[in-house]
Amino acid sequence: MKTNEEFIQILKQFCPEEQFLSVEPFGNGHINDTLKVTTGNGEAKYVLQRINHHIFTNVDMLQNNIRIVTSHIRRKLTERGETDINRKVLTFLPTTHGAYYHFDGENYWRLCLFIPHSRSYESVSPELSYLAGKAFGDFQSMLADIPEGTLGETIPNFHHMEFRLRQFYDALKANAAGRAGETTHLITEIEQRAEAMCIQEALYREGKLKKRINHCDTKVNNVLFDEYSNDVLCVIDLDTVMPGFVLSDIGDFIRTGANTGAEDDENLHNVSVHIDIFKAYAQGYMETAQAFLSPTEIRLLPYGGRLLTYMQTVRFLTDYLNGDTYYKIHHPKHNLQRAMAQFKLLQSLEAHAEEMDIFINKWL
Repeated sequence: MKTNEEFIQILKQFCPEEQFLSVEPFGNGHINDTLKVTTGNGEAKYVLQRINHHIFTNVDMLQNNIRIVTSHIRRKLTERGETDINRKVLTFLPTTHGAYYHFDGENYWRLCLFIPHSRSYESVSPELSYLAGKAFGDFQSMLADIPEGTLGETIPNFHHMEFRLRQFYDALKANAAGRAGETTHLITEIEQRAEAMCIQEALYREGKLKKRINHCDTKVNNVLFDEYSNDVLCVIDLDTVMPGFVLSDIGDFIRTGANTGAEDDENLHNVSVHIDIFKAYAQGYMETAQAFLSPTEIRLLPYGGRLLTYMQTVRFLTDYLNGDTYYKIHHPKHNLQRAMAQFKLLQSLEAHAEEMDIFINKWL
């Protein structure tokens, strides 16, 4: 960890005239290091982040994506006649050289305005799910007219199922950790669903599904709320905003927010889909996203939950077969435990598929 003086030298690259008092850890993100910056008058004014360039290897692309997205949202909010816009979209500051990041010879840093009187939530309820659905649906809606090809993929093939299956089959063939024999049942279950889980790529090639701008990390803690009114302010954590399919954003919320258990729950009896959370999120999402969605996209939204859960099952098992080279683990069987918990959620989603389809179909 750098000293306060070293942090101030980084901050001076963005705001050379500002007087800074302190820099302290902020939030609980797992990828980037995030710090709250207090100025000389005691005001929490900025958020400084160290970009994890091992995950986001093209920092130029990353920051260009974010600049395009935030500028586009700011313009849309202005056209709507919104007020207090600096609280409703993130504001990133350029350095004195005009770049939207500073490289200190070792790490990449960026600076944005701190949004005062805001809060986020870690737990999920139907009420918060509804608000999160509205927020992410509106976020996608505002970005729906950005032409395909404008943004780059900050993590290539992030939610590309065919790519994830190729990784899985490579890991299975190599069997680097000698673990394939103990996971034959789960391997069989994955293989039996493989073709059905590649629908979005097939439809895209047929011209029946288009790529849109997605957030790709739709957790409730990536929405900021006003601490007094609890109104939605804005969507945050824009690193994974990139082209993809709309199934990603509703699917990942279902996978993470509508799970009655933990992502790595050892007790599989705890794991199932919380159907009221799904319905609340879908209701909020459709209220703000319906106008730009095609009938095919609407019909496939519940499938998105199964897809993203299947994808994460595949990714955890792939890492287990490879000898735990990607995800951090807390014990030798952790990735297998994660894969089994995700597969149990997938089975619950499959059992509720008809109910979820009926709920979505009222928008068709």
